[in-house]
Amino acid sequence: MNVEELVSETLREQAAAQAPASAGFADRVLAVRRRRRARRFASVAAATAAVIAVAVAVPLLDSGKDDVRPAGIVGGDGTHAHPDQSPPRDMIAAGRSVLAAYYTGQAVARTKGQGSTVRTYWLLDPRTGTYRKDTRWSHVAVAPGARTAAVLERKLPAHRIGLLDLATGEVERWIPVPRGVGGLAFSGDGGRLVATTYAKNPDALVEATEATTGEAGWMAPHESSRTGFLLVDLVDGGSSWSPVSHGREVLGRADFAFTRDDRLLFAQVVGPKDGLARFYDLSGEQVAAPAAEKHLRWDVPARLSPNGRLAALGLTKEVDGSPGRSYSSVRDPRTGQEITTVRGGELLAWADDKRLIAWERVTGLNEAYHDRLVLVTIGSEKPVPLSGTRRFDDDFETSEWQPLFVER
Repeated sequence: MNVEELVSETLREQAAAQAPASAGFADRVLAVRRRRRARRFASVAAATAAVIAVAVAVPLLDSGKDDVRPAGIVGGDGTHAHPDQSPPRDMIAAGRSVLAAYYTGQAVARTKGQGSTVRTYWLLDPRTGTYRKDTRWSHVAVAPGARTAAVLERKLPAHRIGLLDLATGEVERWIPVPRGVGGLAFSGDGGRLVATTYAKNPDALVEATEATTGEAGWMAPHESSRTGFLLVDLVDGGSSWSPVSHGREVLGRADFAFTRDDRLLFAQVVGPKDGLARFYDLSGEQVAAPAAEKHLRWDVPARLSPNGRLAALGLTKEVDGSPGRSYSSVRDPRTGQEITTVRGGELLAWADDKRLIAWERVTGLNEAYHDRLVLVTIGSEKPVPLSGTRRFDDDFETSEWQPLFVER
């Protein structure tokens, strides 16, 4: 079966179901291809003398048991913690959220006065429940379900997007795009990607000197090269580009992402509204923030609770001690009024409507900053450690790792 026939049949199957796409749509598109490839293999095997192999393969194909992920990932609601590991080697998850990947970033000099941030990713292997280092990609976005990732090759901006099977580590499909892409984000149902387009590498750096900034090092350029975004349909690979103008309110990397209902996009701005986001419709026109997201911050990844009734906001206070305690605000998303506070200095993902995954400081306020992933509960003072301590005085590969959580 060729690609055109596969797409047509997939569309017919989706239309016949008469239901909107749910989380994991991208995974199902790739799973259809894998199952059909396996069926073709089984058909060839049936024509040979390998009768035993056919007898084993056919029941697996017919019963849909091609999902080889550990039970903890397949629809489970348990907590998988490894407080002795930083960065983690084994899967971390709680409730609806799983640590699908993490990465480190290192400044690398390119020419005199010019450089870029180079990321190194560790991706969750759903077969083994362990994280596997993959140095091929400059940018990775993981789809809901944590079985498929969208990837960009090392040179940015990239002119094709890969759909990576996390179980095999192989790119199942390449999607050519008409403009250079530097960032990716999945829709909530996994059926689309928003690909942020740039004229230059969004991770470019310029050398800072003590004369200009007070200390030597690297810094982002004063202006971003962002040009707009592409909406990419993962069924047929089609895309449409929308230009988005900006001034100096956007610096360096400023990727677009979908709102909760997938009807709008948002991206960060800097300046007087630093921390807040700017919203756009799917044609690139700036619009008012949706009622449930107007008080959210782009730099707090957890955003809305699963039921949409609570909003995760930023750090509100720190209490000295051993360990140093930090608290973040939980608010009414429509009014912005604080409802309560919860342990944790940075709220990363919701495990359910009452629990969140967060970074929690483990050192006093006058000590070197060390933190760990924890599971915190609204109304409780007892965080549950999920990872080991991230120590910023260690080697960059074992210290400043950044987590990427998705719904499982």
